[in-house]
Amino acid sequence: MGLKAVHFGGGNIGRGFVAEKLNLAGYEVVFVDVMDSIIEQLQKTKEYTVTEIGAEGKKVNEISNYRAINSKYEEDKVVDEIATADLITCAVGPNILKFIAPVIGKGIDKRTASKPVAVVACENAIGATDTLAGFIKDSKNTPQDRLSSINDRARFANSAIDRIVPGQKPDAGLNVEIESFYEWVVDKTPFADHGHPEISAIKWVDDLNPYIERKLFTVNTGHAAAAYYGHARKKETVDQALADSEINKIVRECLAETSNLIVKKHGISTDEQKAYVEKIIKRISNPYLKDVVERVGRAPLRKLSRKERFVGPASQLAESGDKIDALLGAIEQAFAFVDVEGDEESAELSKILKSNEPKEVVGKVCGLEETHPLFSKIVPIVEKVQKSLK
Repeated sequence: MGLKAVHFGGGNIGRGFVAEKLNLAGYEVVFVDVMDSIIEQLQKTKEYTVTEIGAEGKKVNEISNYRAINSKYEEDKVVDEIATADLITCAVGPNILKFIAPVIGKGIDKRTASKPVAVVACENAIGATDTLAGFIKDSKNTPQDRLSSINDRARFANSAIDRIVPGQKPDAGLNVEIESFYEWVVDKTPFADHGHPEISAIKWVDDLNPYIERKLFTVNTGHAAAAYYGHARKKETVDQALADSEINKIVRECLAETSNLIVKKHGISTDEQKAYVEKIIKRISNPYLKDVVERVGRAPLRKLSRKERFVGPASQLAESGDKIDALLGAIEQAFAFVDVEGDEESAELSKILKSNEPKEVVGKVCGLEETHPLFSKIVPIVEKVQKSLK
């Protein structure tokens, strides 16, 4: 029997990155989603294309050897697939992990194979697999008398993923255009006694934290900062935003501050981090990606949360008394990203700003305590944004 991966999320990252790399590694991919249109397309179409876009041109990969199940209607089938899978992955968004945990829990509990299934969440969030595992191990999703032996059935490994998927053409269907650069790093320590899955696209490491924070606080911080400043200045795409010398300078200042943290905390050399920053700015400046600023900036509540790309590094730098002026500027632009069409979180952010006192907003959105040194620096930013909304 060949290798099988059950992947939750039939979106662009799922089809264009995770499934692509698993397919190339010889896995049959079973897509699981609750979106009728996506699942129906996957069930009716035998293959789709992933077009990798880079400075050197385009490369087209044809993806086949997959199936698709709608877990809304056929949960039992999903449970059976998990019970015989070699790998479980997901790219559903951090806020959806709690909704996929029940069926994964049932599938893991049904396993009888001697080798545990590998579980790897592929999300733009720190410790996403740990978060998913926490939901799976909840008493609602796994019988408590089975918890002590769950490691015999599943091993949970955190990962860091890095690949830009721009907005797709309206008539793209299942086909995905994606940047050619990617990084997929996974913690190998949970697999010490069984060996990790053989997937050439994955870099297996003993300590994931430096990779997670370097990626989140460089790629995601820079990408989102460019998008928010670009939105404020009526730019259409991220590359147009970065072509503006003032925005380019601001984004570089943000990344200089996060680089200070990354170098000090993780022992990465200044030269290595500087080269990484330059590579990232070049990547997100790629005009062929046509990366719309509203797409990159969407979900501002998540992006302004405690462990995310702005408050995460700014809070650590504030604790050590380091410079955070540029990050505070980006935080202001993120707070101003309200009432953007098609973005529920930007509408919710607008409501929060209009119905709460500044201190309440900082606590609610950023998850900071009043005693934290960053708290008092964000309060006046919120006051300023609130005044602009009146």
